[in-house]
Amino acid sequence: MHPDESGPADPAAVLNWRDGRTLRWTDQPDEVDAAFDRGEPLVGVAVVALALNHTDADSVLPRIGRALESGDPEVRRQGVIALAHVARLHRTVDRRCLDLLRGCPRGNEADDDLWSFVAHRRLPWWLWLHHFRERSTWLLRDGWRG
Repeated sequence: MHPDESGPADPAAVLNWRDGRTLRWTDQPDEVDAAFDRGEPLVGVAVVALALNHTDADSVLPRIGRALESGDPEVRRQGVIALAHVARLHRTVDRRCLDLLRGCPRGNEADDDLWSFVAHRRLPWWLWLHHFRERSTWLLRDGWRG
């Protein structure tokens, strides 16, 4: 095979890790892993793109877990957004991401999309409690207009 046909040897050469606009097409989990390993500041953007572009949630969820574990609050926030996308697009979540999400403030995008798109029987008690409280507050504040 001609070297040009196989693509570049270094996937990072195709993606400009200093410009988030080029990262929106990321669909390779290995590229995201390498970005985490290099400590790329825009890795969270790539995690969101991976959630939107990759067809296999089981390949995406471990990278979302890495984002949710990040010491960078922006990468953690982007991990929450990516988890919301996976919930909406694939209607699934894994235990690790749920455990990590529990440490995030309630009322985020993932809380709402998990509740809306994943079978409730697969969701943990703390998410049930959050949505029960949210619904109860709404009913008490606005009154029942059934």
